Amino acid sequence: MLEKFSLLIADYSLLVLWGALLFHLLLPIPVHAHPMTIWRKFAELLANKVNNTRSYQQRFLSGSLAWALMVIPAFIVCIAAQPIVWNLPLFNLGLLLISLEWRGVEKLCKDTIQSINQNNKEEAKAALQPWVNRDVEPLSLLGLGKASAETIILGYARTVIGVLFWYAIAGGIGAFIYRLSLELARAWSPSRDSFRPFGIPALTIQAFLDFIPLKLFSLLCLVGKHLQNTLHTLNLQRKSWANTNNAWLLIIIGKKFELSLGGPVIYQGKKISRPKLGGKIAPSALHLAQIHRFLSWRIAIWLILQSTLMVIIKQGL
Repeated sequence: MLEKFSLLIADYSLLVLWGALLFHLLLPIPVHAHPMTIWRKFAELLANKVNNTRSYQQRFLSGSLAWALMVIPAFIVCIAAQPIVWNLPLFNLGLLLISLEWRGVEKLCKDTIQSINQNNKEEAKAALQPWVNRDVEPLSLLGLGKASAETIILGYARTVIGVLFWYAIAGGIGAFIYRLSLELARAWSPSRDSFRPFGIPALTIQAFLDFIPLKLFSLLCLVGKHLQNTLHTLNLQRKSWANTNNAWLLIIIGKKFELSLGGPVIYQGKKISRPKLGGKIAPSALHLAQIHRFLSWRIAIWLILQSTLMVIIKQGL
C-alpha cells in the first residue's frame, strides 16, 4: 500500500491538479495580465487581417488556416519545452493554472447577482459584456438574468470542467491547448455575421473537444431531484438546439430550477431566434445564486471522482 502511494506521489499528477486549484483560488491572475487576454487580442488582430475576403469558401479556409496557425505552433512549443524545463511538474502546474478560470466565473456570478439585486442594469451589463458576444445594451433586467445564467453555466462547464477533463487526459498541455481552442471559438464565434463562416472551423473543433466533458457533466447535474421530469424535458428539447453540448446542460439546469433559458438574442444589431429551453421562470438574482451553489457542489463531486479515478488508474498501471 505504501509503495503504491509513493508511486502515486512520484507521478505528481494529483499534486499538480490540487496545487493549481489552490493557487488559482487563493491568488487568481488579474484579467488584464492574464495570458488568455493577450491570446484573444492576438486572435482578433489576426482575424482583422485575414477575414476580409468575400468568397464563402475562402473565408472558411482562412478560418481553418488561422486556427492551425494559432494552435499548432503553441502545441509544438509545449511539446518541445518538456525535455528542457527544469521541473516538469511545475511546468504542468503553470499550464493548468493558466487554463483554469474558476474565480473569473465566480466573480461574474457575484457581480451580476449584486447588480441585478440593486436594479443596476449598467453594472450588470458591464460585468457580463466581456464574457459574451451578444449585444447586452438592449437587455432588460430579466434579459440580463437569463444571459447571466447561461454564461455562468457554460463558463463553469468549459473553463473548469473542460479544462480538468483534458488535464486528466493529456496533462497540462492538454488543458492548455483546450483553453486556447476555447478562446479562439469565442473570439471568432460565427454567431456574428462578420465571423461567418470564418469562425465555423474553430467552433466545430471546440464542439468536438467539449463533447465528452460537457456530456459527462450534464449527466452529473442530471442526477438528483426531479430526475424523471428533467430527463423527459431533455428528450423533448435537446433536438431543437444546434449545439447539443450546450443544450444538454442548459436544459437540465433550466428544468431543475424551472428557469426559462434560450430564446432570441441579438448579435451585431441582428435578432436571432433560438428555441426556449428549461422551464418557464425568468432567472433572477436569487436563481443565479442557486445555480452557483448547485454547480459549485457538482464541481466538487467531479473533482473527487476525477481524483479517485486518477488514483485507481495510476495504481493499476
